[in-house]
Amino acid sequence: MADTVLKEILAQYSKKKASVELEAEQRKQELYRNYPKLQQIDDKLASLAISTTKSLISNNDKKLLDELNKNIIELKQEKENFLKKIYIPSDYFKPKYDCNICKDTGYITNDDYTTSMCACLKQKLYNELYNKANITNLDTQNFNNFTDLLYSDEVNEEKYHSKISPRKNINIIKDICLKFIENFDDKEQKNLLFTGNTGLGKTFLSSCIANEILKTGKNVLYQTAPVMLDTIIDYRFGKTKSTNIIDNILNVDLLIIDDLGTECINNMKFTELFNVINTRLLNQNKITKTIISTNLTLKNLYSNYDERIISRLVGNYDICYFFGDDIRFKKRN
Repeated sequence: MADTVLKEILAQYSKKKASVELEAEQRKQELYRNYPKLQQIDDKLASLAISTTKSLISNNDKKLLDELNKNIIELKQEKENFLKKIYIPSDYFKPKYDCNICKDTGYITNDDYTTSMCACLKQKLYNELYNKANITNLDTQNFNNFTDLLYSDEVNEEKYHSKISPRKNINIIKDICLKFIENFDDKEQKNLLFTGNTGLGKTFLSSCIANEILKTGKNVLYQTAPVMLDTIIDYRFGKTKSTNIIDNILNVDLLIIDDLGTECINNMKFTELFNVINTRLLNQNKITKTIISTNLTLKNLYSNYDERIISRLVGNYDICYFFGDDIRFKKRN
């Protein structure tokens, strides 16, 4: 299935690449028709580039090379001045790739001349194979759509078990999330544990963070705890031969584990959950961060999970307690 999905995505990449490059060529030809001088400059630049290459191959005449390079610089400056005069940006000729790193090929060339999958292609694979089944509306769940108006400004310690209002609390959590994004590459930045009842914004804020992290070129993998643990155990028992999902869970830049506590609990799942949490904390080759979301209270977490897991959560996660009234009902009204 993964190979089929990869082929489909690469076909989309190829089609997109051809399309944007054709559009760029059409823009260039249109400018040439309107401004013949521009084509004359580009033709001279192309001719000088050929002359420079021939000189390097044949005699490597430094004086001649210097003269050619000087002419090239002057022509480039003339072109830049001309484009400014007609109010055309210098990147007007360039294809508008979705990813400027791989230029919509899906692969990049490393320093040792090997090729590897670009982060953009990895993310598309994650989205198709894993994320699509677990998270929806990622495009709309972002900080631009965040509002605290759905949260009460009532301070009710008896009801909420807190001395601050739900509105103030959600703004504190938002600030913690923004700090997490800003300091993502800092080893000292803790992971995040979202705890609280359903309908209070845990998944929404996880998606907001995911959107911001994706903008930095990093990858995000979204898994519900039951699906993640069942997948790992299926692999352990040989029900699936693919190790990709295990490697991805352990090494993806940001792993979001949703619905912790809804899985069927047993010792094997305890062990696998601990391995995921602990391995990601100890990764040496890269910084990896994790967000865990659960409807369980801290007291329930202590009751349901062994001491090794709880010690990792308490020591290495900023714990954000969501409280208030279910905002999903308020959105409908």
